Amino acid sequence: MSILMVTGVEGARNCANAVGAQLGTEVEVVEGRRSALGVLRRGEFQAIVIDETLAECDPAAADAICEQAGLAIPVQINFALAGAARLVREIRSALHRREREQLLARRAASAAIEAELKSTVAGLLLNSELALNGGNLPQQVAERLRVVADLAGSLRGQLSGPAAQPVARNGQRGRAAV
Repeated sequence: MSILMVTGVEGARNCANAVGAQLGTEVEVVEGRRSALGVLRRGEFQAIVIDETLAECDPAAADAICEQAGLAIPVQINFALAGAARLVREIRSALHRREREQLLARRAASAAIEAELKSTVAGLLLNSELALNGGNLPQQVAERLRVVADLAGSLRGQLSGPAAQPVARNGQRGRAAV
């Protein structure tokens, strides 16, 4: 993915080239709201850098650009005062912040799913064992309930045992790459 810069400042393309070289990504420059919205309809970006003067002069334009940003992280900076080095620092900081937030969100979602699964499995196990202990079941039904109880017990062991570690990106169990 690339970065979108929205500014009318002279020399913005030179700055974009320097930023792109330092970050190792493509940087596209547009001058205003209409151009930015058109570019955003055509593609995804990692970050959208909006000139602070544009945001102050036309807050509705900045809001519209941010609303159409998708997963891109918006960064406002005064191009007249900041050089390429500061711009690179601000973009890196914003991208790292987004990565941390996504990691925390994934962890929270994983914990919520795990808790829900444990609860459901416990309910399956309990109800199947209660039905088996109730007696007077046809043989075929009792066997199916034993299978359900065994599967629920196995799943419960997987969820609470040491094998319930996060899955690494290569699909193997162990510590996830962070």
